[in-house]
Amino acid sequence: MKAFAVDLGGSHATCALVEDGTILDSRRVPTDGKVGLGPVLPALGETFRSLLSRGGGSLTDQAGLAFGFCGLVDYANNRIVSTNAKYDDGPTLDLGAWCRREFGIPLKMENDARMALLGEWYAGAARGYEDVVMITLGTGIGGAAMVQGRLFRGKHSQAGCLGGHFPVNFQGRRCTCGAIGCAESEAATWSLPEVCRCTPGYELSGLAQDEPVTFEKLFRHADRGDGVAQQIFDRCLHVWGALLVGLIHAYDPETIVLGGGAMNNASQILPFLQGYVERYAWTPWGKVKVRSAGLGNEAGLLGAVPLLQGLTDL
Repeated sequence: MKAFAVDLGGSHATCALVEDGTILDSRRVPTDGKVGLGPVLPALGETFRSLLSRGGGSLTDQAGLAFGFCGLVDYANNRIVSTNAKYDDGPTLDLGAWCRREFGIPLKMENDARMALLGEWYAGAARGYEDVVMITLGTGIGGAAMVQGRLFRGKHSQAGCLGGHFPVNFQGRRCTCGAIGCAESEAATWSLPEVCRCTPGYELSGLAQDEPVTFEKLFRHADRGDGVAQQIFDRCLHVWGALLVGLIHAYDPETIVLGGGAMNNASQILPFLQGYVERYAWTPWGKVKVRSAGLGNEAGLLGAVPLLQGLTDL
């Protein structure tokens, strides 16, 4: 099957031509989530036509367009439900109608984290598993769950994809979702600078001289022996560990797949989290395997074919 795929984030969209488990060609399109999604659509249409032109393909070859969106999506009705301060015009748009006008092909939408899980299930680290949780550790913390071979969506389209908003600290920081002490507000890229500033001794650390703080910088200074950086890194590991235990108890997965930019330091993160869930998760049947995502930024795009085929709707 050949298909168009869009993976829409807050600052860019990646458009791709996909055939089964392979990305034939792709291009990034700059976006601004604060401006809206409507103004982005002409650029997406132009990009897909350009990709087809340079690849020698045609619209008649495409089975459809799979659209991964960074918010809550009503999969059954192809509608954006909630955007959490990005692309606020999304719920007013009929993207299926836009796609039919623009390309003459059907569109299916899904939350971007679920798309990434679909890709890993179809062609990556979750291949061969029917009960999977995927978490992406990056700017935010995305989540998705598959239970007995079906994507977990729920009546209101938010089941499974709010993994980053599981509370891990009832006295914690206010999150962008409005809750307190979410994993995302305690250990994600957007919350990391505030976590650092509230750590005693931070202003005297090497990390403070290397702002803006990112996970890449945090890991580097921790490796160099910066005690404050090591303390913050250890705190993040424990937040992520508590999150994984909560997800295991909620969804009963065989494996947890971890992606996102923070996993560039997987050699230190994975052993800790594997040990944490083995100590603290109640799984009398056996041990949940914690593993790295295998497809990187391509996972959401490679979820296009299983989404369009409805492989996890059975």
